[in-house]
Amino acid sequence: MYLIPNKSLARFILIMLGTACLPTWGQLPDPTVLVIDTENVVEYVDDVGVPAKFGLTPTIVPLIPPSGFPYIAAVGDIVAVNGQPAKGSLFGSIMAFGASPTILAGRSIADATRSSMRSFVFEILKTDGSQVGSITTLGMNGGTAPPGAPSTQSVAAYTIVGGTGAFLGARGQGGQIRLTVPAARQASMAEDPANRRINGGGTVRFVLQVLPAYSPSVVSTSAGPAVTHSKDFTLVTPDHPAAPGETLSIFVSGLGPTRPSRDSGAVFPANPPSTVTSPVAVTIGGKTCSVTAAVGYPGTLDGFQVNIVLPADVPAGLQELQVSSAWVTGPAVKIVVK
Repeated sequence: MYLIPNKSLARFILIMLGTACLPTWGQLPDPTVLVIDTENVVEYVDDVGVPAKFGLTPTIVPLIPPSGFPYIAAVGDIVAVNGQPAKGSLFGSIMAFGASPTILAGRSIADATRSSMRSFVFEILKTDGSQVGSITTLGMNGGTAPPGAPSTQSVAAYTIVGGTGAFLGARGQGGQIRLTVPAARQASMAEDPANRRINGGGTVRFVLQVLPAYSPSVVSTSAGPAVTHSKDFTLVTPDHPAAPGETLSIFVSGLGPTRPSRDSGAVFPANPPSTVTSPVAVTIGGKTCSVTAAVGYPGTLDGFQVNIVLPADVPAGLQELQVSSAWVTGPAVKIVVK
């Protein structure tokens, strides 16, 4: 539940948050790298050719490699994002052709080396099963990573063409990271996908370099960042520093969608509270804080109040505070901890 600051600070915060909207054109946030771990990944290859025979066999069906340019449907489970537990599903549509500059029978002659064209949708959920959003990519698999890709990306060249929820309007690029564990298991289209988790699949790690439509930003006041003591909503300052174990309220913009949803241009209501749907994280001095609430601030278009509890071992002195939402981290601000 959100708490109401004193009137003078509330008025200032309302003004600041009322104007803290999405970045203007040409001022996109810096790229955010999302490393998405998937398990039980199976690529169902059309080696049957008769749709009426698809998905009928409950056990593993040996694949009969088809010739030409087979269609492949991929499904997997998302288990982590940037090392943090998550849930969700990977859905893929694949057309294989085996392009190569070298002439090989049954493969496509081409200047670039690519194995297939792929469209992937990453439907990302919190661990409680609630939706965060989806990211859709389209591009080429195999070969090398494109120029400017993250150093961890070792293969493929995907373009992020859009997203939903927390990733609405996202753009960027992506690919895969070569792992020593088995990659996606290829199976016959005759195999029943309902038993995918029972029959097992491979492990694939994707890396997406996302240009998000917005990112978190702590509101700035003339006396410093809008980080307050929750007990009286006075600003955290050198004269009134934060204390380990204390509850603080941070006023930010750019945390993304909320539940209940609201129409475009509508301000956040006082009731019911508009809860942020993305996973919100806060660190102070490199220590992870407990987030007890993240809600839209009533009367604002893009203003949020995040309540946190400082860990007992947070270092004393001037410390960096950073807020992230849907794994997109905003710029650091500094507060004093006693």
